[in-house]
Amino acid sequence: MNDRARIEAAIPHRPPMLLLDEIVASAEGQIVARKTFGADEFFVQGHYPGQPIVPGVILCEAAMQAGAVLISESLESQTGLPVVTRMSDVKFRRIVRPGDTVTLDVTLDERLADAFFLSAKIVCHDKVAARLRFACTLADDSNFE
Repeated sequence: MNDRARIEAAIPHRPPMLLLDEIVASAEGQIVARKTFGADEFFVQGHYPGQPIVPGVILCEAAMQAGAVLISESLESQTGLPVVTRMSDVKFRRIVRPGDTVTLDVTLDERLADAFFLSAKIVCHDKVAARLRFACTLADDSNFE
């Protein structure tokens, strides 16, 4: 299965809101993914004219999508869709521009029943662009049909 098929099998996101290009590595409790942001992405068209940058919330969303893939692939007999319930300790350290590729390194720090606590590091040009912590729970995936 190619990366795109693997990602789409794990999460319901589709273009233009699918923010993962490939899975670089995965192991129990950790996933590393990549995304290259194009100049034609809808969210950079007006953010900011003449000096476009990728919005921080989009960087967070990309990391949370990687986390959702990690959770979805680790669920054996359970069903449900990982839905974000909280973000905390968000820190932006570097501007990401169209044309940049980010590496999303997401770790499952703890699981308590259907609650998943994760941390993410977003790297661009070998420097940390952002860090965040977030939590997810499993929602009934019949609500998404």
